[in-house]
Amino acid sequence: MAILLGVDTGGTYTDAVLIRDETQVIASAKALTTRHDLAIGIGAAVENVLSQSGTAPGDIALASLSTTLATNALVEGQGGRAGLIYIGFREQDLEGHGLRAALAGDPALILSGGHNHAGYEARALDLNALEAWLREDRGISAYAVAAQFATRNPEHELAAQRLIQDVTGKPVSCSHHLSARLNGPKRALTALLNARLIGMIARLIDKAEGKLADLGIAAPLMVVRGDGALISAKQARERPIETILSGPAASIVGARWLTGAETALVSDIGGTTTDVAILRGGKPMIDPGGAQVGPWRTMVEAVAMRTTGLGGDSEVHLADNGLIGGLTLGPRRVLPVSLIAYEAPEVVQSALDAQMRATVPGEHDGVFVRAVPGIEAGGLAERDEGLLLRIIEGGVQPVGAVLRTRLEGQALRRLVARGLVQVSGVTPSDASHVLSQAGGWDVEAAEKALALLARKRTGSGNLIAGNVQEMAQMIVDQLTRQTVLAILEAGFAEEADSFGLPPDLLARHVLMERGLDRHRGLLRVDAGLNVPVVGLGASAATYYPAVGARLGCEMILPRHAGVANAIGAIVGRVTIRRSGTVTSPSEGLFRVHLETGPEDHRTAEAALDALQRALESAARADAVAAGAEDIHITATRDLRTAEAEARQVFLEGEITVEASGRPRIAI
Repeated sequence: MAILLGVDTGGTYTDAVLIRDETQVIASAKALTTRHDLAIGIGAAVENVLSQSGTAPGDIALASLSTTLATNALVEGQGGRAGLIYIGFREQDLEGHGLRAALAGDPALILSGGHNHAGYEARALDLNALEAWLREDRGISAYAVAAQFATRNPEHELAAQRLIQDVTGKPVSCSHHLSARLNGPKRALTALLNARLIGMIARLIDKAEGKLADLGIAAPLMVVRGDGALISAKQARERPIETILSGPAASIVGARWLTGAETALVSDIGGTTTDVAILRGGKPMIDPGGAQVGPWRTMVEAVAMRTTGLGGDSEVHLADNGLIGGLTLGPRRVLPVSLIAYEAPEVVQSALDAQMRATVPGEHDGVFVRAVPGIEAGGLAERDEGLLLRIIEGGVQPVGAVLRTRLEGQALRRLVARGLVQVSGVTPSDASHVLSQAGGWDVEAAEKALALLARKRTGSGNLIAGNVQEMAQMIVDQLTRQTVLAILEAGFAEEADSFGLPPDLLARHVLMERGLDRHRGLLRVDAGLNVPVVGLGASAATYYPAVGARLGCEMILPRHAGVANAIGAIVGRVTIRRSGTVTSPSEGLFRVHLETGPEDHRTAEAALDALQRALESAARADAVAAGAEDIHITATRDLRTAEAEARQVFLEGEITVEASGRPRIAI
């Protein structure tokens, strides 16, 4: 009998679940995620589930971790300060695939070097310029290296990596390690985001392993990848970007395990995001274009999922400049007022009372701020550093008492983006507390914060809401509307028939809206979803019945839906995929592009066989390193040929190898 432990660290809650022999849930538990020290939340959740079940720590045979940390960081624009080394490209190439925007002010060096499509050196690598640049202190926590045609010859990326590690000792993310495909700017973006996440994910894994050891759990730790497969903790440290969509991917695996559904949409609501994916034939669809999170399209293989900045802790924005008024939610997550009032009840309650006594509503009513300790703060501008010090010294404070100028408002946004500061404000979680749909936090603080929001006025001079209850219902109704739109967008994106418009426009089309309203006039318009929705997440039972009613579909809310991510974290398989390419730079020459450099053969078949052997060896080694056993290997070949003078001419071949096995269980 093997007992397996699954842990999921979400934006708000950390979940733990124990499963016996991969067939039966023994117990599950939750604890608040503690961003300043993730070990506290992980330890509390694991201690709770061990206590509930009476399981001895030594009986745990395998532990696995899924997390929304990387996903949330990219959605919210957070992460460490990264430096990009861009080899063989031009300054204007930084605009490709939003790379300039992704840098967001982080330093980048355009460096001479790179190769051509055949793997030959195009220009010599300027290591002297790189060394001089590296010796200037820029507060960088990790580096990303992307060279032109590095997937055809990684020599320059590897040379730059060695020099960076020798000079700085900092982690380096090479683009060819993350994808075997062409498209330099997109690989550079993927490597940059990976570098930005390295410190954050390493801290999470270190905290998790340390806490499990403290509790007496000696089982190996696995981490869920973005396609739902399991990898070792060591591999996750090296390639943290592969854990984007880890939590959502685990939820899809968990949804299938909990419901046995063959065809369904799965919608998982967390504190920060709502993640929607498709189950077909009982398997999650894989995104062929690479994982997209927020505005970033990466080259990471992951579950085809639409991630929206919408959750129980989404920031509430008032549209108070129009005649009618209204509100929107997200994409930024904030701490619910009802939650931060638990941490500093006297500060929060007295500030809310003072704001309610004021005759005129303030811009920052009901909004608080606190520092997050333990995060590297290098490279801050003078204004940002000064503001951070005031926040650290003051503890939990009203934002209005912290900001002295408008410019400091911009500084605060930058500190939040770096993860150095957290903001607290009104959220759907607060509204649910007011409506008695949720509990556990400070209801009185939530009521006061919503009262402050309700007394603001629209452009016509009318109050946003008549009372606290009405304000709370407006927020919950808006969450329903935005969830419906997120699910419809996913449905249109995966629909076999094209409707001639982008999915986001189709979801918001007036005919779709009237169809959901079951319009009856001269015309009868009906619309809805034709497959079930599996609703997951701690708050799914609160919000999703209304979503199912709006979409006119079956809403499946399985038992243990609130810990589906933790379940999916432990019932998955180890799967390693490796891809490579054979090209023909000239007649009679067939080139295999390997990590060690190009290798030439006289026939296409010999080159393809050599590539497949190399990929199978690498995939098997990585699967073993990931903790897999009973490994099964498959390979697929995609060959491109052309007709020339009545014969087939080989142009290019790509081989993808998959090594899959069960995670090794310590008994």
